[in-house]
Amino acid sequence: MQCRAGFIRRMTASRSDTLTGAGGPISSVATFPARPADSGVERSRYSLVVSSDAEHREAAQRLRYQVFANEPGFHIPDNGTGLDADRFDDHCDHLLVRDDLTEQFVGCYRMLPPDKVTAAGGYYTATEFDLAQLDPVGQRIVEMGRACVVPDHRNGSVVTLMWAGILHYIQLTGYDWVMGCASVPMQDAPVDPPGANVRGVRDMLLGKHGCDPERRVRPYCPVVVDGKTLDELTPPSRPKLPPLLRGYLRLGAEICGEPAHDPDFAVADFVVLLGLDTINRRYLERLQGAAATFDGR
Repeated sequence: MQCRAGFIRRMTASRSDTLTGAGGPISSVATFPARPADSGVERSRYSLVVSSDAEHREAAQRLRYQVFANEPGFHIPDNGTGLDADRFDDHCDHLLVRDDLTEQFVGCYRMLPPDKVTAAGGYYTATEFDLAQLDPVGQRIVEMGRACVVPDHRNGSVVTLMWAGILHYIQLTGYDWVMGCASVPMQDAPVDPPGANVRGVRDMLLGKHGCDPERRVRPYCPVVVDGKTLDELTPPSRPKLPPLLRGYLRLGAEICGEPAHDPDFAVADFVVLLGLDTINRRYLERLQGAAATFDGR
């Protein structure tokens, strides 16, 4: 595989690998087929980059702004930089998916490993939730967040590659759990009653996918619409789940309690928790097969 300048090396599964978390330089790239190599389908057009350097960090920030600013139902403050950036970015490892046909980045995640939480001033999730019962630092949980994919590339190849990259990342760094916030817009369209879909999603998530009570989190800013709590809003007959949240549930994620209102983005955030031992086995095998190609196997 040919690598451009700036892409230092392929990932390997060795524990002595230089991919050790945000504390050290990370810059790596790998490609793998969207389906098994023996399926007769041509190799994927996408590459995966995991990096903590300034160039890729800014690329992720620019991509996030581009996607979030144009996402229906989402709002993002315009600070004049064209970047979606916060204090956590400098301490995170950034996973980006590149379209090799256009050499443009089309998707990204960021990962904050537990050994960098103190330097980052805490988890991002802790700005919205009381995490005392979950105890993510003690449980050594990696925080994933700020996920986005360019609309024209929201296909199985990109999502599978991103999740395979996250799996490979936590396996290399020796962690077993990931958590993050999954957002549901307060309104999908201007004609929708504010918060109604959030109520329906909340009922479905906690009814079918809620975690054990001892791992529940508490939102600092619960969802309230015109003085009404979620329980006082009328849910739709068919709640609409955002694709990212739907993907988490397919993988076997648990929902850790009531959502928090994020007024900056006009969304309700749910805390999702996923462990290597709790991932849906069928999806785990698929992701492991994809991640194995990072090792050249």
